[in-house]
Amino acid sequence: MFNTGHNEKMIEVLSGPERRRRRTAQEKIAIVQQTMEPGMTVSHVARLHGINANQVFTWRRQYQNGSLTAVCAGEEVVPASALTAAMK
Repeated sequence: MFNTGHNEKMIEVLSGPERRRRRTAQEKIAIVQQTMEPGMTVSHVARLHGINANQVFTWRRQYQNGSLTAVCAGEEVVPASALTAAMK
């Protein structure tokens, strides 16, 4: 990332074959929670992070329905298919 001067805007240059920025669940949750702070809007937070506002709205929906979760290191993860099979 490069600091472009006094306006504190950061630019991230992606090199190589991958052009998209991959964000962890923790990063997505932090961004979503920032949109819920008083005086913050989704579009403003999206601009701060260089993300399309539609993507942030998607993450908010996932966060609200519980599908956007951060898994801690060492925590056991059970695939959804195993849970479905166990319920039958």
